[in-house]
Amino acid sequence: MRRPLVPAIAAALLCAGCSTADAGSGDKPTAASPPSASSSGHRSAVREAVAALREDSAGFRQEIELEGGGRVYDLTVSGGFDFAADKGHVAVDLPGGAIDHSDQVFADGKIYIRGVEGFGEDTWGVVLRDEARAHYLLRSPLNDPEHVLLQIAAMREVSREGEETVQGVRAVRYRGILDHRTLTLRMAPETRTKMDEARDALGSDLPVFADAWVDSRGRLVQARTDADLAGVRVTLTMTLSDIGKPVRVTVPRPDETVPVTKVSGILNG
Repeated sequence: MRRPLVPAIAAALLCAGCSTADAGSGDKPTAASPPSASSSGHRSAVREAVAALREDSAGFRQEIELEGGGRVYDLTVSGGFDFAADKGHVAVDLPGGAIDHSDQVFADGKIYIRGVEGFGEDTWGVVLRDEARAHYLLRSPLNDPEHVLLQIAAMREVSREGEETVQGVRAVRYRGILDHRTLTLRMAPETRTKMDEARDALGSDLPVFADAWVDSRGRLVQARTDADLAGVRVTLTMTLSDIGKPVRVTVPRPDETVPVTKVSGILNG
């Protein structure tokens, strides 16, 4: 029964298709056992840290490693984001890729993308933020950093793993799991189908873990999601810095932009 899991996950991880179709309308919560008092308290600590960050601003850096089908991709996603104002700037780098760099600007409910195949260097594609979809396992729609926060806040069966030092700051590490609904949040329909097939083949939710590091001030300083499934692996680690520091965003001029409905490529989530 486990053999079909490998090609299903590999296809979901490495598929390069894009779509802006609506997602999530069929989501329903899965049944679960009532959490223990300690688990509930740990989960609340993570949720409160995420909620506080979503009302603030921060610099961030994501290290993403994707491995499957005999290929390994190492991406970095970095920038600054004012989560309270829903605006920010993002740079994506994939050393050695056919397109190795992309810039993205989030503002006014839109995402502007530069470095899209088929467009000139000075042209920005623009798509509505709520229409962007994720096309890879544990990736965010057009690298939206708030998507990672939503998944971390939804982790379940949370345990306290002790204290660690993260970027020179002592922080409590919490570990939990992501259920299928959270894992497939805002996934493109074709990728969601692959993930559903993999879950059905396994007979349960896929084993996907999440970690959150919260400092003594209740601030989220690092987050991680990871899955290692029969030779297909993805890990996303996001570190946060300069919490509360203003984030400046330069929005492309209208004459620099072109509306797009499809954005392909691994750089774009």
